[in-house]
Amino acid sequence: MKKLIVGQSGGPTSVINGSLAGVYYEAKKRGYDKVYGMVNGIEGLLHDHIVDLDDYFQDKNNLELLKRTPSSFLGTCRFKLGSIEKNEDTYKKVFEILDKHSIDSFIYIGGNDSMDTVESLSDYAKANNKKQNFIGVPKTIDNDLPITDHCPGFGSACKYIATTLKEIILDNSCYGDTKQTVAIVEIMGRHAGWLTAASALAKDDTCEGVDAIYLPEVPFNLDSFIEETSELLKKKSSVVIAVSEGIRNEEGKYLCELIDSNLMVDSFGHKELVGCAEFLSKLLRDRLFIKTRPITLATLQRAAAHLASKTDLEEAYNCGRKGAELAYNGESGKMVYMERVSTNPYKVEYKVFDDMHKIANVEKKVPLDWIDVENNYVKDDLIEYIRPLIQGEVKQIYKDGLPQHIVLKK
Repeated sequence: MKKLIVGQSGGPTSVINGSLAGVYYEAKKRGYDKVYGMVNGIEGLLHDHIVDLDDYFQDKNNLELLKRTPSSFLGTCRFKLGSIEKNEDTYKKVFEILDKHSIDSFIYIGGNDSMDTVESLSDYAKANNKKQNFIGVPKTIDNDLPITDHCPGFGSACKYIATTLKEIILDNSCYGDTKQTVAIVEIMGRHAGWLTAASALAKDDTCEGVDAIYLPEVPFNLDSFIEETSELLKKKSSVVIAVSEGIRNEEGKYLCELIDSNLMVDSFGHKELVGCAEFLSKLLRDRLFIKTRPITLATLQRAAAHLASKTDLEEAYNCGRKGAELAYNGESGKMVYMERVSTNPYKVEYKVFDDMHKIANVEKKVPLDWIDVENNYVKDDLIEYIRPLIQGEVKQIYKDGLPQHIVLKK
């Protein structure tokens, strides 16, 4: 019997389950007898916590529900395997469990840290003559994976951000000229400002758009921020500003570290970033004596499956299918990626990158020549890059007025 196991890792997206659906569909189509799921990624696998996905998805209707379900159906983790030299017992345990279930192929859906896991397991397998092969399927709303033109999950998050900013801009302007108001919208993005840049898409014939965009690629200066906001308020009464959660000052210190120097750190060494909008909102209120409102999109920007981009969902599904195809063909230590063939008309091709060492733990940032530093905004090239990714709407399946989802049985 030929068997495959698939897992999801890192922060969820609204379409990560689309990739899982693609893996399952293509694996069964190509003849895998069993397709298992890791519950809570590699961390769950180490506890032999796996499920038979046939129990859920032999019914094609459930596979359609899966595509429309936010979060990670299989659960997720942020677990670092560490170096082979210092953690060989952990690696041995992974392969003992894979051998126990006679698993041939391993697919991991995730971002930078997940590709690190694929790379490490593939290296160990090659060095120890193990039969299993390992494939990475990209996922991240942050769009910071190298090689691929963009990542599944990014387009839907952009669609949500641009839509929400349009609504916030209208709401913030409801007082007209009778009251000056500033809304600070905090958007995810630790080192890369791709998501915050998507706020520029809010501008159209019915919306004047955000007034300023601050990305982590450009050093942030508090005094300049106050002065720039003051100048905006001389021209208009309603101001809406988009900021990345990871904006830093000239010394490279996160703005949120000015609020709390003891930020929590995860297993990968990432500091928990929170509080930029609240800090800046209070700063403006105290300095300029105006009404301000902090808005943090937080989990909403990655969980809004009801506003998923059809283009994004289709690409997530296709990446999953490509991953299963590679696994079936015996490829290992490789990642699926998308290459943009054309922007207008928009078209991508699904390809394979065969050197995981150039992907794992490498972050792709917004190019500086796509940022309008002088005007605290982004250039048209960046807007044109993102716009095709938000196109199309996903028809939801409703019951009693609410969208339906599928969840893992407890």
